[in-house]
Amino acid sequence: MGFLFRNAGSSERQADAAVDVPLRSARAPNGAERCDSDLLARRPALLDEKLKLHGRIIDEFNLAVLEKLSPDELRREVQAYVANYVRAERISLNQKELEIFTGEVLAEMTGFGPIEPLLKDPTVNDILINTHKLCFVERFGKLERANVRFKDEAHLLRIINKIVSGVGRRVDESSPMVDARLPDGSRVNVAIRPVSVDGPMVSIRKFAERALDVDRLIELGTLSRPMGETLRAAVRGRISLIVSGGTGTGKTTLLNALSHFIPDEERLITIEDAAELQLQQLHVGRLETRPPNIEGRGEIRQRDLVRNALRMRPDRIIIGECRGEEAFDMLQAMNTGHEGSMTTIHANSPRDALKRLEQMVAMANMGLPIPSVRSQIASALTIIMQLQRLPDGRRKLISINEVTGMEGDVIQMHEIFRYVKERTDAAGNIVGHFAATGIRPLFLQELAPYGIEVPAVHFDADRRM
Repeated sequence: MGFLFRNAGSSERQADAAVDVPLRSARAPNGAERCDSDLLARRPALLDEKLKLHGRIIDEFNLAVLEKLSPDELRREVQAYVANYVRAERISLNQKELEIFTGEVLAEMTGFGPIEPLLKDPTVNDILINTHKLCFVERFGKLERANVRFKDEAHLLRIINKIVSGVGRRVDESSPMVDARLPDGSRVNVAIRPVSVDGPMVSIRKFAERALDVDRLIELGTLSRPMGETLRAAVRGRISLIVSGGTGTGKTTLLNALSHFIPDEERLITIEDAAELQLQQLHVGRLETRPPNIEGRGEIRQRDLVRNALRMRPDRIIIGECRGEEAFDMLQAMNTGHEGSMTTIHANSPRDALKRLEQMVAMANMGLPIPSVRSQIASALTIIMQLQRLPDGRRKLISINEVTGMEGDVIQMHEIFRYVKERTDAAGNIVGHFAATGIRPLFLQELAPYGIEVPAVHFDADRRM
């Protein structure tokens, strides 16, 4: 493999000299080979060797040639180099551990270092790094500590810079906080010194390679079949809606699932801080905000993108999360021919979601009186959905509400479906059921002429779902 090296002669002589040294097998006290995946956790000294090897490969390999190799060819070349290094340094590794160690070196070269296995683990939803010393993951709604090791703060910062540079963002003392995304769409938030007192903090919200649809969410127990069919009718009938909930309740997941019901012939424009929506339609335009540059100029806010989207002939505008003054322009769009638009909002209840919208419209400094703002909200929005993550880690759509108009200065709405919590079982799981309130949505009357119907039995209060 001499063509891979900048200085092929010396490197090949070093490798050839090491070939005849056998690998020693690392065995547990009972004689069984130890080859579990937490190799670096059991043998911290290998972390230094991994980083040393990574530096040597960068120095000695011909990087222009490496970029042209397929993943399998690259792995073979690196594995041969690592095997020779391990023999030369008399590092005690068995064959399985050698494969794991090679994978760690490759992750440093082509991936995101120690967190690469967590990114590939489909059971991990969130990766939370609290400085280089601690890492936690969320699996099935529960947090647990992960066996992830960074050598030091500089090592973690190198991984952070690799992540943010991939999407044209930067993080340094002058800009110590950043939102970014990974190639698979996973959302990343980073905070470093001086705002993060003890060292860099990284939060990664992973997303499945393929977005969940409503049928899958019904199987998981997030909502019931009647709720799903009602939401399907609302989306196909261009009813504007908002998904409300706290952090990690599954707002974006539900928004993705509902987007599957949008007809393919419609033109959609998505607006996000960090692009994470996974719409399946063909006619989709994706817009993303941009932070200011080092001189404090060039910032593009969500409000700017909403205004621009209105000039792009959208049928619907989908805002990943409404959190500021863009709420005013979003309501204007919903009231002026862009029915069926959707967004998410952080709130603990549907009524709180309406109050937050009022506050965000006030941030636009338009000087509108509160009754006028409430009238616009009542006219623009029809459905508010409330998500909640239960103490047992499961996510539930606990309420679907319909906004029915104004009575005086108060926005009126009624609940259509709810999740009823009954008890907690011996395992700590919440036992409950979905139920209709007995109220049939008013918007279904508007959809009937278009052939969009929902069986009346779905809204029977005596029917257990």
